[in-house]
Amino acid sequence: MLKPGVFKHINCRNNIYPKSNVQRTRVPDDLIDWSKSFPDYDAVNYTAPHIDEQSWADPNISNSSIKLLWNQLDGNINRVSHHGKYTVTNNVPLNPFGRTGLQGRGLLGRWGPNHAADPIVTRWKRDDAGIKVIDAASQNYVLQMVAIQRHDNKMWAIPGGMVDPGEKLSTTLKREFMEEALDSFECKTMIENFFEQGFEIYTGYVDDFRNTDNAWMETVAYNFHDDDGTQVGKLQLSAGDDAANVKWMDINKSVKLHANHIDIVEQVVKRLNAFW
Repeated sequence: MLKPGVFKHINCRNNIYPKSNVQRTRVPDDLIDWSKSFPDYDAVNYTAPHIDEQSWADPNISNSSIKLLWNQLDGNINRVSHHGKYTVTNNVPLNPFGRTGLQGRGLLGRWGPNHAADPIVTRWKRDDAGIKVIDAASQNYVLQMVAIQRHDNKMWAIPGGMVDPGEKLSTTLKREFMEEALDSFECKTMIENFFEQGFEIYTGYVDDFRNTDNAWMETVAYNFHDDDGTQVGKLQLSAGDDAANVKWMDINKSVKLHANHIDIVEQVVKRLNAFW
């Protein structure tokens, strides 16, 4: 599937790791790739103290007796990367997109890929008379998406979340949207039907601010478009516990979104030939 963007670790490099005072080791642009010699590279090792206590998290693998099954299904936990086989050194996986200046898991629960699913729910912007709004310069219709405001960094984002072990992707996409953007299970039948009509937009790595040398985010994003605005497009949005706020957001190239979400959203705009 399409993998837009060339990742240079913009969000997960040369900064202070989120929810900590831990400064990442500086990594110059030309030394991100593991193939480039960097003999002085000595990244700090950090896993948030509360992570090892979580039932959903991997164990601490500093104990050599613990062996996880890399690059394959490990029971019902998916340790396969969308980008193919990743390197494992001294029983620790290496981020396939290179150095981040931090070893360990940080705030992430899994060593290696942490799999998420992101539903991009869209509709056409309409005026008070119900007529689709058109951009005068481009003569393309203006597209809107459901966006949630994250608690952790206050940025707007696609409503999404982690795929639970053994969970079907379609279940995650629907569950995360309902939990973050509707906070209600009204019109369940309509929503069930709506989420059967998705189009896969993106599969791959996410330049997430939580990424480390040994743990990283990957996602599968689907677009669910309400063309006439009579389905999800007419529902009253309400932020759930996992979101600080939610709204229908006009989409254009100046919008600032979490991680590389804007690159993913751009693929939706191109597919629907909308204003950008």
